[in-house]
Amino acid sequence: MTVALARTAEVAGSFLRLGLTSFGGPVAHLGYFRETFVGRRSWLDDREYADLVALCQMLPGPASSQVGMGLGLRRAGLPGLAAAWVSFTLPSAVLLTLFALGLSAFGDLGDAGWLLGLKAAAVAVVAGAVQSMARTLTPDARRASIAAAALILMLVVPDSIVPTALVQIAAIVLGGVLGLVWLKRDHRGANDQKPLAEAAAPTTATAAVGSHVPASRLGTRGARRLGIGALIAFAALLFGLPALTATTGDATVRLIDIFYRAGALVFGGGHVVLPLLEAELVPTGLVDHDTFLAGYGAAQAVPGPLFTFAAFLGASMTTGPSGILGAGIALLAIFLPAGLLVIGILPFWERLRAWEPATAALTGVNAAVVGLLGAALYDPVFVEGITSPATLALAVAAFVAGTMWKVPAWATVIGAGLAGWLLL
Repeated sequence: MTVALARTAEVAGSFLRLGLTSFGGPVAHLGYFRETFVGRRSWLDDREYADLVALCQMLPGPASSQVGMGLGLRRAGLPGLAAAWVSFTLPSAVLLTLFALGLSAFGDLGDAGWLLGLKAAAVAVVAGAVQSMARTLTPDARRASIAAAALILMLVVPDSIVPTALVQIAAIVLGGVLGLVWLKRDHRGANDQKPLAEAAAPTTATAAVGSHVPASRLGTRGARRLGIGALIAFAALLFGLPALTATTGDATVRLIDIFYRAGALVFGGGHVVLPLLEAELVPTGLVDHDTFLAGYGAAQAVPGPLFTFAAFLGASMTTGPSGILGAGIALLAIFLPAGLLVIGILPFWERLRAWEPATAALTGVNAAVVGLLGAALYDPVFVEGITSPATLALAVAAFVAGTMWKVPAWATVIGAGLAGWLLL
């Protein structure tokens, strides 16, 4: 087996395991990714991971899936990106498609004990990720203050005044500005031994065991040309599909257009895309309102990205492609913009972060990311996951198991689900 094929298989296996066990939404997924690829597999370090998270938070589309695509791209190139997306997405997409095809056989899952246990486990996973990243990325007063400012901004600005997605972007920009003006002289300090450009390149020993792909592999001329092509394709589809739909009136093109625009224009992840999809599908009669709500409830109960709700909707279409074909078209269309943006932006991002002022700004951005994750730990993860003293007890037990006893995240999730099924 060639090295490239072995790396792709490694990516596929790692993300398939995560796709089967990553409950709790996008913030929890970032915790699972960090535990797997930073803590256990050492594909990259905390600062590189935070850089990737920050980039994907600033892009439209499903942030956790884009982080997964970026990890796959770093590890095994384009085949790695495809393997990461397919493996992470397929389990929940299959489950939601089957649910759409047999909706009458399922009841309300909202109060199921196993689901409550999985939500409690998500609290523990995210709390562990915040603790570990804070230790690495906010080791001094200035960076801790930037993280606190981002957290406060996220928690005190009402969504009714400013959309959460815009506040999130503002917090990241604020972190970058503060890093540029406040940390420029300090980002090489004792607690931050080397700049991000050096951290991105593995040592000889690391390269020998192949723990992660050198960043320069993403910054080659060929990668940059491919990136420019991906960005052109992103824009061409965004503006061309509506025109093609209006010209042809074809039901398949219309389906692709609806889901592509949803994936290309939404900031803030899966929960934010739901109103947009509802406005496109329910008033036009493409999906029944009750069916839409039932699918949304089921999407909370499956692992993996919430954007796989598109598979349910595609399978539930009342006209045009539906069933398995509709599910496949909708799923590919809603994730395609995310993949094109990762391919288009990441090669230039790797080059940019080697620039000294950029490393200072990114140090501040990394601290802000810790604050964003801390805010998300409270809302929605804690608010939705801790609904009783029993779920709090389960979350504490899962946190201790993961952080102190080093139980793998997937085992913690499965154990919490079983405990919830038996006790809640």
